[in-house]
Amino acid sequence: MTTRTVEDLISQGQAARSAARQVARLSTGVKNQALHHLAALLENDADDVLQANADDCAEARADGMSDAMLDRLLLTPERLQGAAAEQRKIAALPDPVGESIEMTTLPNGLMAGRRRIPLGVVASIYESRPNVTVDIFGLCFKSGNASILRGGKEALRSNTALIRLIRRSLAEANAPAGAVQFVDNPDRQLVDAMLKMNRYIDLIVPRGGDGLVRFVGENATMPAVTGGIGVCHTYIDRAADLDMAASVTLNAKVRRPYICNALDTLLVHSAVAGEGLPRIAAGLTASGVELHCDNRALSILGPGPGGRIQSAADDDWGREFLSLTAAVKVVDSMDEALEHIETYGSGHSEAIITEDYSAAMRFLDEVDAAAVYVNASTQFTDGGQFGLGAEVGISTQKMHARGPMGLKELTSYKWVIMGNGQVRP
Repeated sequence: MTTRTVEDLISQGQAARSAARQVARLSTGVKNQALHHLAALLENDADDVLQANADDCAEARADGMSDAMLDRLLLTPERLQGAAAEQRKIAALPDPVGESIEMTTLPNGLMAGRRRIPLGVVASIYESRPNVTVDIFGLCFKSGNASILRGGKEALRSNTALIRLIRRSLAEANAPAGAVQFVDNPDRQLVDAMLKMNRYIDLIVPRGGDGLVRFVGENATMPAVTGGIGVCHTYIDRAADLDMAASVTLNAKVRRPYICNALDTLLVHSAVAGEGLPRIAAGLTASGVELHCDNRALSILGPGPGGRIQSAADDDWGREFLSLTAAVKVVDSMDEALEHIETYGSGHSEAIITEDYSAAMRFLDEVDAAAVYVNASTQFTDGGQFGLGAEVGISTQKMHARGPMGLKELTSYKWVIMGNGQVRP
């Protein structure tokens, strides 16, 4: 269905609601069959997708899109192979639908517990990354949900081509065609209308910049999972292994600097800053990272070549750079590091590098974030890396899900009670 008007969008909501009842009853075998078909199509029949993506990227580049956003928009054969692998991982995961949770026998003989059920219809509004189209569909479908997807106008051709592959995979598995609905009109009016469709949509997940996430969170009439804005810190403790600190910091910043779990601010204990900061900074600047340093860090490192080491501005703290840029601050204690993270963090991903067990446990206990690391890169905050197959998004809120949202986070539960004639006195 082509989405031209609000009435068309409502029709898509009705179709998704109808399909959701059918998807909820599908066998695990049928769901897995569709996902395997999709994986094969992504690997072997994606020429149209790649051409569509090339056209999207060319137009975006001509319009002045930043390198960070172009990287998110780009599809390659290797990225499509990765998307295919994710679909196979989702297929291999246990089906959460129908799982019994905490069944107990009560003193009166009743058996009571919870049974996992799909949410129903999950909608997502997202920007740039067309691989999200595949990830969200796969997770929603395996967890028994229908999905309504609205990507950004910059990826319209790419997403349209991917939706064609998804619908082919549904047809080949004899699954309901209405299980995926695609809003192919970038008109902002339709976004406003989607946020009022609580009659048809059970959960909405925005993925994109801070403006989009806040707009959806403030205007949605259905539950919304907000998050994905990552101001991520790595704290180098006084008991850190400095070789490990240099390696982990480099990966956290450079591997993919444009993602939400890339390092933004490096905090270094003053006891190791004199030796550790030059070692860490050497690897970062050699990789093209620009360091915005507080006065103490700058006094240790000095101005860098080509302006790669410079004074930090006030707004560098608490900033999600999404680029080869990081802020650097020297602290005198873990208390100071924890206070800085509490003040400027976004609740996404935070890390400590330390050989001190007590310091590590204190960091884990006191840092309030969706993912907290000891001696590891924050780049691991990813549904695939956590064994979830993929993710619909990363929630930085605490209700109803937190961190990468996989299959189980796309379900709810019902209480089931089984008796043999009990009546309440």
